[in-house]
Amino acid sequence: MTQSNNTPVRSSAAGSSAPTSQTTDPSRDFGPTLSGQTHVDPAGIGRNTRVKVVAASFIGNFVEWFDYAVYGYLAITISAVFFPTSDPTTGLMLTFALFAVSFFVRPLGGFIWGHLGDKIGRREALSWSILIMSAATFCMALIPSYNTIGIWAPILLLIIRVVQGFSASGEYAGASAFLVEYAPAHRRGLYAAVVPASTATGLLLGSLLAALLTGMLQTEQMESWGWRLPFLLAAPMGLIGRYVRTKLEDSPVFKALAAEDEAIKAPVSALFRNHWRQLIQAVGAVLLNAVGFYLILSYMPTHLHENIGLSQSAAYLATTVALATYIGFIFLMGMLSDRLGRKKVLMSASILFVLLTVPAFLLLETGNFLIIVLVQILLGGMLSLNDGTLPSYLAEMFPTRVRYSGFAVSFNLSNAIFGGTAPFVATVLIATTHSVLAPGWYLMGAAVISLIAVACSVETSKKPLA
Repeated sequence: MTQSNNTPVRSSAAGSSAPTSQTTDPSRDFGPTLSGQTHVDPAGIGRNTRVKVVAASFIGNFVEWFDYAVYGYLAITISAVFFPTSDPTTGLMLTFALFAVSFFVRPLGGFIWGHLGDKIGRREALSWSILIMSAATFCMALIPSYNTIGIWAPILLLIIRVVQGFSASGEYAGASAFLVEYAPAHRRGLYAAVVPASTATGLLLGSLLAALLTGMLQTEQMESWGWRLPFLLAAPMGLIGRYVRTKLEDSPVFKALAAEDEAIKAPVSALFRNHWRQLIQAVGAVLLNAVGFYLILSYMPTHLHENIGLSQSAAYLATTVALATYIGFIFLMGMLSDRLGRKKVLMSASILFVLLTVPAFLLLETGNFLIIVLVQILLGGMLSLNDGTLPSYLAEMFPTRVRYSGFAVSFNLSNAIFGGTAPFVATVLIATTHSVLAPGWYLMGAAVISLIAVACSVETSKKPLA
């Protein structure tokens, strides 16, 4: 890492010392916090730098989650390619089970990427995560079908899904921490909202491609080669994302720690030793995002087609409307949290899900396309209220030395246990209860837990980054 000649002077217990000369680098303009720790004031960072940071965070996260979107939206086709069976429901359950397995590696990935991000820098960790993810996604498009190589087809699919899950585990947390550390103090919620916006944009492209392919190609063509096309796009997009990220410097906050040699050697150990309460609260707070995101924006096309009776094209279109609503409101919700505070916005979202989720799933049962679209708009808007606030909330909860680790571990633990398993759990619940309302009750329960977790936490939006 290149060091500036304008090295800051560290505060001591006896008092703070001023720099020997005034720096002209805005990223070095920092002073002691109330707790005695030095911190960087990012207010003087140039507009061009922030635009590059936003672009790098957006494109990288977009590529990471584009893969998950395509896998979820083409689950029916993928189940036929890799799990041929006389019972389509069994094949679909196996496909979603494999989707869930890739999430079980995410806590391990969260530990590793969090350690690297807090030790060697956010930029390095993010650059490697997108490269690994893109390579694995490209390889997925090349796997032969079950009819060609037998049991090796699902085995190879499992290996690639595990690699994808490992790399994705560092993306959401790292990009959020990167943006929050670069953002002006009064706009951290707005900047961090770029992360869920990029996630939803990846899902949106996946939805549009799935609708286009299923509408243009016959079933035999989709199962033969059509499903592979979206995954082949990952390589060039990933290379662009890596290139943009390698051209950036690390965040001013992390650079200040590195300049003073204050980046700790074992950030994950320090996280569990000193910040375990925040970690528990964060895992609970993420629960609504984990279950809601994958049920509403990933599993829903399958639910609408298999359980409600919509055509695949209509199901994809309805979910696309939800995604557009989500993207349209996500930045507004980030701004709202900057004004009202993170807790108020997150708790409001949880309360809305507790009250409206089951009635919304009841309306889906009508099978009326217009009603379903309106329900999707409602669910997408409610989810954006939660997800537009969550990244800044989690990033602010942990100090700089363990920010990446705290975010990555909590976010990936909750998503591994509840998020990645949500489509599988929903499929099993419907099969065992014979009620298409079962996923709604599951989502409502997640909202209750998140409401309690957020209520027990402290407000951080008006505080400087520690």
